[in-house]
Amino acid sequence: MSITVYVPCDSSALSLGAGKTAAAIAAEAARRGADIRLVRNGSRGLFWLEPMVEVETPAGRVAYGPVQPKDVASLFEAGFLTGGVHALSLGITAEIAYLKNQERLTAARVGLGDPLCIETYAAHGGWQGLKNAIGMSGADVVKEVTESGLRGRGGAAFPTGIKWNTVLNTPGAQKYVVCNADEGDSGTFSDRMLMEGDPYTLVEGMTIAGVAVGATQGYIYLRSEYPHAFKTLQEAIRRAREAGYLGTNVAGSGKTFELEVRLGAGAYICGEETSLLESLEGKRGIVRFKPPLPAIEGLFGKPTVINNVISLCSVPIILAKGGKYYQDFGMGRSRGTLPFQLTGNIKHGGLIEKAFGLTLNQLLYDYGGGSATGRPIRAVQVGGPLGAYVPESQFDIPLDYEAYSKVNAMIGHGGMVVFDDTVDMAAQARYAMEFCAIESCGKCTPCRIGSTRGTEVMDKIIEGIDLEANIALMRSLCDTMLNGSLCALGGMAPYPVLSALNHFPEDFAKVREAAAA
Repeated sequence: MSITVYVPCDSSALSLGAGKTAAAIAAEAARRGADIRLVRNGSRGLFWLEPMVEVETPAGRVAYGPVQPKDVASLFEAGFLTGGVHALSLGITAEIAYLKNQERLTAARVGLGDPLCIETYAAHGGWQGLKNAIGMSGADVVKEVTESGLRGRGGAAFPTGIKWNTVLNTPGAQKYVVCNADEGDSGTFSDRMLMEGDPYTLVEGMTIAGVAVGATQGYIYLRSEYPHAFKTLQEAIRRAREAGYLGTNVAGSGKTFELEVRLGAGAYICGEETSLLESLEGKRGIVRFKPPLPAIEGLFGKPTVINNVISLCSVPIILAKGGKYYQDFGMGRSRGTLPFQLTGNIKHGGLIEKAFGLTLNQLLYDYGGGSATGRPIRAVQVGGPLGAYVPESQFDIPLDYEAYSKVNAMIGHGGMVVFDDTVDMAAQARYAMEFCAIESCGKCTPCRIGSTRGTEVMDKIIEGIDLEANIALMRSLCDTMLNGSLCALGGMAPYPVLSALNHFPEDFAKVREAAAA
């Protein structure tokens, strides 16, 4: 009887040598006459341990990592095919504290098996949400999503049920479902992990949305920098259509839903939903005025559901287990879970799916193990390049949309970039403003001109030129951008700048002291 060995096919694992490790295991098994079944699974998200190899044993799956080709022979010598002890042993996979202490709802199936095996997906609860949805009215499906408390996981945190309800109740001969998979924020990778590690969850979530609101066509707008996700999604859609979960008779319901993947062209602004729609229509990716809202006049002027990958991937479990089940996770108005992504100067970077309400301190130390350098953690940028730099004094604030909003910060997509005490926050503030200047679509003056002038003012501040006046000018400019920009790019670019000025004034004082000297 063959022994099943799992080696991840996730982009991050591949970049760390998983492909070569898999080839080495296959070659060594053949040399020894060992009967193995090699499965390329999704990554568990423990990236400091990749490539992480797992072996199916009577006691459960046993993990080893990080495994490089040079380690393979010694693993066989140690009897790893039967769970033997080795220097790279990690024990039973399910008992690894980093994984065991998570609440994996959205990413529950990632890492369990071949991401493209439709039978494996079904065996672990896949398609149950869709089967429940097709037996309900559209209004009841939307009600379930609304009751769950699910909010947009792309940054704005708008209630998903309200958006769907608007599309449901807007007349239209043609309606669309669009997935925003243009994951461009620094420190984020949860969308990619799901698309590469469990693509059918996205297919199912989008199909449920289509069935609910009466949309017959869906599009996944994917960033071009994700070639592995693109190939995986293309194949998943083909297989799902072949199995009857897409097409003109979805799961035998008589309802139609088709799905396509479209590639973006590298513009950060296309992560903003109206710019994305412009790009999807074949136009230049620039922001649209609102109203009308995309839910009323979206893609090609038709009613459109547009949600982030994590939002749509949260829908299958809501329809499978009920809105109340999902709502029981989280706190306040932040219900359910979010796959937080821990990156930067951190010892144990990776994905941690937890219910809202835990703190940065818990993520940084209970999961992350502190900084990679061993130095004190000074700041964490939460929510991507437009997110505030959160100081240590705020590490105990619960990760909750409203709690973060009160301190002029945001959770956004859940990406976190960690900095130790050697970071220069004046330089970070300058980088944030320059990022906005480079990525601005140019449609509105506060963003187009404000970000360019803001970068120039930051240069003067860093050079110590007329420091007090220029800091005052920067604050005034940020106020204009916050209140006058057409979309969140210009409207949130001041967050990192102001947080650096407010929480780390000593870095700007250094400039003042240098100028005085």
